[in-house]
Amino acid sequence: LQNDSVVAGGGAIEMELSKYLRDYSRTIPGKQQLLIGAYAKALEIIPRQLCDNAGFDATNILNKLRAKHAQVGAAGEN
Repeated sequence: LQNDSVVAGGGAIEMELSKYLRDYSRTIPGKQQLLIGAYAKALEIIPRQLCDNAGFDATNILNKLRAKHAQVGAAGEN
């Protein structure tokens, strides 16, 4: 990739939804917390598969993507 700052359809939506659902699941007691957490984890399969298909190290890329989403969320921007 020549410019990795913007990749349309690169799994960013799924990662943002996953982050939101993980944060939300921490506020819910009981089995619903596990269900929402599992759904959040399942959403991360899409960007992982995109990384694998492109020949990238999926773990490294997903960690960078999580970090970017955490930065944006902490700054109050979405």
